[in-house]
Amino acid sequence: MNKLTSRIDKERLLLGIAAPLLAVVAALVVTTLVILATGKNPGDAFSEMVTYGFASDSQVYILNKATTYYLAGVAVAIGFRMNLFNIGVDGQYRLAAFIAAVLGGALTVPGWIAIPLIIICAMATGALWAAIAGILKVTRGVSEVISTIMLNSIATAIIGYLLQPGKLAELQQGGTLVSTKPLPSSTYFFTIDTGPAGILDGFIVIAVIVGIGYWFVLGRTRFGFDLRTVGQSETAAAASGVGVKKMIATSMIISGGVAGLIGMPTLLNESHQYDNSFPVGIGFTGIAIALLGRNHPIGIALGALLWGFLERTTNHLEFQGYDKEILGVIQGVIVLCVVIAYEVVRRYGLKRQQHRVGVELAAQAAAPTKKQEVA
Repeated sequence: MNKLTSRIDKERLLLGIAAPLLAVVAALVVTTLVILATGKNPGDAFSEMVTYGFASDSQVYILNKATTYYLAGVAVAIGFRMNLFNIGVDGQYRLAAFIAAVLGGALTVPGWIAIPLIIICAMATGALWAAIAGILKVTRGVSEVISTIMLNSIATAIIGYLLQPGKLAELQQGGTLVSTKPLPSSTYFFTIDTGPAGILDGFIVIAVIVGIGYWFVLGRTRFGFDLRTVGQSETAAAASGVGVKKMIATSMIISGGVAGLIGMPTLLNESHQYDNSFPVGIGFTGIAIALLGRNHPIGIALGALLWGFLERTTNHLEFQGYDKEILGVIQGVIVLCVVIAYEVVRRYGLKRQQHRVGVELAAQAAAPTKKQEVA
């Protein structure tokens, strides 16, 4: 049996490597065909992407983007591990960033007090907004997909209503921009000056801490084990004494809390205020990145870096005469290929494992019979 387990583990490792390789190859093939269909040379396009993407200033840009995308991916992945589809991450992070910006603009305390207060406010807002969907699911059986979609719209309406002069916003730049009151300079998060390559957002450190916490809690604690158990089988979890409804509500709250961090790199490192130019749609990007990373902290990091790389390089391709829609096509193709590749490999691995277990058990059952014949 030990030999069988070792053999299965090796196969699982090989299959784990084969899945992303298959996805990348398939995505490259499809992308090549798409570029050829536009009348362009795919070889030149890929060469431009690699050359421009590995430039020093591009690497800083990619890391800054990946910081935000990573937080979004982790927020979504927490729900995925519970078999919950938290589509409301986009609304949660935008409302959290708005409320945190309002608080930050009103604070007059020192920065070492203000910055934690702003971050805690953002996390609490995101958690409370996600808790609505969690409570509706466990008390009324409302699908989190439907409730979070509606909550996204409500969050947008609330922000639109409050982001007006005379309410929680004011006119900036000579009356041409409506935004929250700018944060005082003491609340600016630290940055890392990389020289000619640009400024690296210091919030990347927080993203790393979140990733480590996500890995440790889900993989090394009883809470994480219970959460994963509920995600795999609510019936089995309930039979083992796990409070299923409590875990569902808790996971939604944690997911929303992490979602509240998504807007912090932009708010504390870049814009220092909330206005209509604040990035939207990052929550939906997080869904794609969580799928790419298979809900694993390292996989999500690689997916976030890939997304930042594609965004940087395909925007550059537009200036080289390529169609700007190529970015959306490449991103969609990659996600689709990854999902299909992982599912194909998973089913193949399951069949191989079942076959090997069956052969091993049959051999063990036949062994006593042979001994009896010899006797």
